[in-house]
Order: sequence, then C-alpha cells, then structure tokens
Amino acid sequence: MTRSSALPASPSPADHSDTEHVQLVLLGGDIGVYAIARAFHEAFGTHATVITRSVAGPVADSSILQARSLGAEAGESELLEAALETGRLATAQRARTGGPKPFLLANADWLIALIVRNREALSEHYLLPVLPEDLLEQVADKAEFARLCAEVEMTTPTTVIVDFTDGALPAVPEVEHLGWPLVAKPSRSSAYAHVKFPGKRKVFEVADLAQLEDLVRRLHEAGFRDRFVLQEMIPGDDTAMRSVTAYVDQRGAVTLMGGAHVLLEEHTPGALGNPAAMITQDMPELFAQAERFLTHVGYRGYANFDVKVDPRDGQPKFFEVNPRVGRNNVYMTAAGANIALPAVADHLQQRSIEQIRPTREILYSIIPRTLLWRYVTDPSLRSRAKAIAKRATVHPLLYRPEGLKRRAYVAAAMANQVKKFAQHYRSPSADGF
Repeated sequence: MTRSSALPASPSPADHSDTEHVQLVLLGGDIGVYAIARAFHEAFGTHATVITRSVAGPVADSSILQARSLGAEAGESELLEAALETGRLATAQRARTGGPKPFLLANADWLIALIVRNREALSEHYLLPVLPEDLLEQVADKAEFARLCAEVEMTTPTTVIVDFTDGALPAVPEVEHLGWPLVAKPSRSSAYAHVKFPGKRKVFEVADLAQLEDLVRRLHEAGFRDRFVLQEMIPGDDTAMRSVTAYVDQRGAVTLMGGAHVLLEEHTPGALGNPAAMITQDMPELFAQAERFLTHVGYRGYANFDVKVDPRDGQPKFFEVNPRVGRNNVYMTAAGANIALPAVADHLQQRSIEQIRPTREILYSIIPRTLLWRYVTDPSLRSRAKAIAKRATVHPLLYRPEGLKRRAYVAAAMANQVKKFAQHYRSPSADGF
C-alpha cells in the first residue's frame, strides 16, 4: 500500500504545537463514535465529550472521553439542545482563554442529518466537516445515489422504488426482472431509524412476492413515510464486499482515501451488513471511481462507500455512500491513515494537504479469530488474512491507554459475538444472508 501525506501517520500531540488544543464533541455512543474519539486522541491527545442517550459499553469507563447521558427516551430535540449547551460553554471558555472551536461529529446517518439541518445554530460554536443539506438529501438516498452513480458510469444494483411518502398503502411494483430472492432496504436510513415493528431488520432478503407484499404492509402499518428500495441480489458471500473511506476538504480535494476487503459481516437483524472483520487493501480501481463520484457531486467531509464485487463479471457494484466516516473507521487509523488528520488540516489549520492513504496491512476484527476462520471459506484468502493477523490485528475498543474494565468489556463482547453468530448465522452462505 502507498501513502503520500504532509502529515505523519500517527503523530504525538507534541508534533502539532499549532493543534495542541484540538477539541471534539461527539453525538452517539457506539463503536464508531469511540473510534473517532480514539483517532483524535492518538493524533492530538484530545479528550472528547460524548453526548448520548445511554452510556453503553463502547464509551463506558473510558479514559479518553467524558460521556454525558441524556436518558434512553431522549429525542432529537434533547440531543440538539445538549450539543448547543456544550457548544455555548466551549464558546464562553474560548472567550476567556482563546483556542479554536471544537469539532462536532457523529457516526449515524440520522445524527449527521440532525447536525446538517441545524448547521446555522451549531456553526456558531463548532467546526462542522459535514455536507450541505441539499447534497446530503441526494447522496444519503439510495435511489438518488444510483442516479448519481450512473452519471459517472459507476455500476449499482438494478433498483426498483416503493414509495410510502404520501401515507397511502403503496402498490407492490413489478419486480420479476430483479429475480428472487431480492434485497429490500430503506432508501434513507435516517428516515428508518425511528420506525419500529416486529421483525424489523436493517436489510431484508425477500424470497417471493408474498413476502414482499407482507413487508410493504408492515412498513405502512408501522408509519414508515419514506421510500424503500428493492434491488437484485448480487451473488457472493460477505467476502465479496469492500469498504472505501474518504475525506473531501472545503476546496473539493480528496485528502483521505483507503479501503478494506471484508471477511465477515455482522448478522444480527439490526446490524446486518456492518463489517465484523476486514483486511486493509489497496484498491486503485475502486478508489478512482469513488474519487470521481465525490468530485462530480461536489462532496464535502467524510464518506464511506459500501461496494460488492459481482462474481459474474468481476465488476464492483456500489451500494451506497454513508455521509460519515463509518462505524469501522479504526481500520484506516490503524493502517496509517488517521481519520482525524484531514479534518483538522482542513477546518482548523485551513490548509491543503496531499492525499493520505494507509501504509500497512492490518486485520480489523471484533470477533475471535477462531470464529472468523470458520467463515472465510476461500483457502487463499484465509491464508492471506491469517498472515496479516499475525503481524497486526486491531479491535476498535482495545486501546492501550484504557484500563482493565475496558478490556474485560471487550472480552465479554467478543464472547457474545460467538453467541450471536450461533443464533443468526450458523454457517457461511452463498449470498451472505
């Protein structure tokens, strides 16, 4: 892997005297949020403030962040007010002592949408490396994403839309050309986040017309009022998936680019599709396509693409772009491309940098290796992954400055993954479902 950068891969705070007061506020409390806090701490010694509904394991008992719980029932308005209150306190502190505004970041689509909608009020107190609202509405919508991909000759799965926006029970469209089974998922995950109904999943595998009609009915009865996309099933198990992570600065330059080959995804209903294990990999063709897309649409801030390589023709099929750095962003930082660096250079230092790329091959994994090897059935890929794992294996929550409580939590979480796979995905399947 190659890397070109004006900044070191993992600098100490002393390497950046002009950024020694980098501050960070985060919304949410999952692994992805902790990974952002970890990246800023590694690069600048930053101790983050985390605002979340509940202080769960990923951010509990941490020495690198302070977590503030608003209660499990807190809604968007409470989260927004807490962010503004924290921002006002930071602004008052800056008036007395100087220093830059803190960054405000999140790692869930609905929280990114919350920040973007309230950019004017939040920007008074924070640095906000996020998209403009009109562009967010386009790229975060899987149907619009497919249209934009076509404009730059990027391939996506064949897609049909089911529209629930007018509140009426929609007719089930003609989908025979997609083949059975097909894949169904919300067009915008932010619009789906607060909908509740029995059997809710992040992604559905739909076996036949009867199952599709039942899903449409349940979505309507649950009050879903956005669009659902129905897509052809691209063959291949989890190992056909790829992840691409990027950052675009305020000038439109792509200053961070890297990716990973997925080995295994999570298979619980609410987390289906989240990578559980990956190896970093240089993927010039995918990187070039992703950069072409980002430049074409005028993207700004962090982006994370989900891609599947179609075994029928070897071509990558782009599923979506997440308007955030991604839940699994530690793979970038651990491989030598710290995700905090481009945002700090862009928004705090107001300077251009050369594109940062990962330099090391690492195994990112949240599951025990003995479990992982059971699911990687390709002997050559398994052998390669094992060799990389011996050199460098990274768990997002295993970070040297943390204490024994954190390590005990990680050990318990790893054991729980064994139970989850036994319940939801006992053995690898041809299509990853």
